[in-house]
Amino acid sequence: MGLRTKVFFASSVALLTMISSTVTAQNTAEIKPAGIKIPTIDELAKNPKFSSFTVSPNGKHFAAIEKNGEKTQILVWETENLSKAPNVIGTAVMKFTYVSFIKDGVLMVGTFQPFDFRFESVVKTFIGKTLITDITGSKWLDPLPLPAPKTNTDALEQAASSASLLDPLVNDPDHVLLVNNFGVTSGDIYKVNIRNGKAEKIQRAVEKTGGYQTDLEGNIRARSRGDTDSTGYYFALEFKNEKGEWEEHLRSYAKDRDQGSIVGFSKDPNIAYLATNRGRDKIAIYEYNIKEKKIGAEIFAHTFFDATGIEQVHIKGPNFGDIIGFNYSGPREDEEIVNDKVLAFDALIRNALNIKKDKVKFVDPATGNYANTEYDIDNYYNIVDTSLDKNVVIIEVAGPKQPPAYYLLKDKKQLMLLGRARPEIDAKSLGTEELVYYKARDGLDIPAFLHKPNPEIYGKGPYPTVIHPHGGPWARDHMDWDWSNWTQLLTSRGYAVLQPQYRATADGWGKKLWLAGDKEWGGKMQDDKDDGANWLVAQGIADKDKIAMFGFSYGGYASMAASIRPNGIYKCAIAGAGVSNIDTIWAKFYQNPYFREAQAPTVKGMSPELFVDKISIPILVYHGERDQTVPIEQSLKFVNKAKKLGKPVKYLQIADYAHGPAWTEGVRKTELAAIEDFLNNDCGFGKK
Repeated sequence: MGLRTKVFFASSVALLTMISSTVTAQNTAEIKPAGIKIPTIDELAKNPKFSSFTVSPNGKHFAAIEKNGEKTQILVWETENLSKAPNVIGTAVMKFTYVSFIKDGVLMVGTFQPFDFRFESVVKTFIGKTLITDITGSKWLDPLPLPAPKTNTDALEQAASSASLLDPLVNDPDHVLLVNNFGVTSGDIYKVNIRNGKAEKIQRAVEKTGGYQTDLEGNIRARSRGDTDSTGYYFALEFKNEKGEWEEHLRSYAKDRDQGSIVGFSKDPNIAYLATNRGRDKIAIYEYNIKEKKIGAEIFAHTFFDATGIEQVHIKGPNFGDIIGFNYSGPREDEEIVNDKVLAFDALIRNALNIKKDKVKFVDPATGNYANTEYDIDNYYNIVDTSLDKNVVIIEVAGPKQPPAYYLLKDKKQLMLLGRARPEIDAKSLGTEELVYYKARDGLDIPAFLHKPNPEIYGKGPYPTVIHPHGGPWARDHMDWDWSNWTQLLTSRGYAVLQPQYRATADGWGKKLWLAGDKEWGGKMQDDKDDGANWLVAQGIADKDKIAMFGFSYGGYASMAASIRPNGIYKCAIAGAGVSNIDTIWAKFYQNPYFREAQAPTVKGMSPELFVDKISIPILVYHGERDQTVPIEQSLKFVNKAKKLGKPVKYLQIADYAHGPAWTEGVRKTELAAIEDFLNNDCGFGKK
């Protein structure tokens, strides 16, 4: 269970018994095929039918984004009159990426569209913009009033910038706190009346500071400051004292990879909640006494994963400030509930939706210790949003191989299906996913997510297999529905897929796994992926003669590296938006002091562009022409050198594609079709 938007606090919950039909005739009927239906490329490439459900604070309305092909619109329903057609808010050019009620009758909307910067040359990219509108979409405005641009450059920067929400001030019906991200006042914080647009500056930006945090009352109390001293680059946590002055409290250095952040405040104004991994492998949460400048008692730590935050009651009342649960970065973004009333609600929801935990083994890469526990494997639920009185609740039910479905819970007793994100997909065609661990050749425990095809369709294996490393490399994978549809494409075609959380993976698994990847690009980081493939062969899951690697971004780098490794185990590789030259990519990115000290020294190893003469297997390289994260030259140089040497390389350049997401269903279709065709034909996996 995850409470990702507003915390649910139930006093009592009646038994949930009613599951009705969809809200409007626009919803697609649930698929009930006679047999298991394998999704087509067109079906896999479709946009989600529904997403981004949100509830107004008073519960009178709820909204969502609906997509029909390339048409994107916002639907706004009246909660007590579901037979009435929803208000429809459309867009001609932009696409909506999210919608959220920030006050009664007021929506904050994320938009996204292609954008061409025209300076000395044309730079093709995408821009996102946050806007505010009413529930009819008749009035649109920038969250912050902006000055008239003085130059064309100002106009371009203004078009590409958006204010960000610092605090929705849930107990204030009219105001929110916003951070300006444009111009000379970038970083200034404003208290904005979203009814009349008036904005009051309450915190002036200060050089080298950011990450402001508010307390339960909405007061700005903490921030971080980055600077350099004789030891190196550091982050300092600062708090406002009783005089309103900022004071430094804790300092951590980038080179040590220590992390520290304020994740909440107690009802006691002198107690904050500090998340840090100082002196330990994984992030834990502590009480921090602001007045005494002292770290106090540990209040939450997970044995196997980083702690990430606290869920509290923010609504004024007898439970104001109470802790509901603790967040941690488990197989997905997870929560440990500590409130008895919410635990009772959790049990009732699970019973109504038939969500059951299964046995799973967790292993700590830092120690090798393990435990068998229970976890939501096949499906899970999240509280997406609630009204302030908790009488209107939106629930998402999903799984790694189950597309999200959305339910409305009214008055703690009536549960109704609102719609399904991917009604055209037969979940049985997609197989299963599980968390596994295997030993690297040096003994390190490597977590991984293993996807297997449905044995009813493809038998018990061994299967053709794809090793699928994530990007970053400091990012990670989660046991969620894969919105790229890469793993669904592969498992529905009979492939096993392994997503190794190789050394250098930074998010959630602890400092030891993160640090073990330093300076190991193309070395031990690559060994981890190969060791995962060999483990799958030993387990009888992978066909040793049909193993490929496919990755995107850093994963694309890993695929390029796989194509040139001597005595390789892969029959082919696919590199999406890959890094081919370490030196040139980091000359682009590591220009600020933090990155120079925290990450640049760790990025050492082999550059595939310099060894294209060693390519020994077919490789498909593809890149989006609007990618401004990994420049397209990283692929072009690798491909051009390889082609001159007559190496088996194919190249695909995709228009209107950045570093994700796909702008259109057509873009996604082009990518998925290219992957399938290459595996079938160039790799030979489709040949009997």
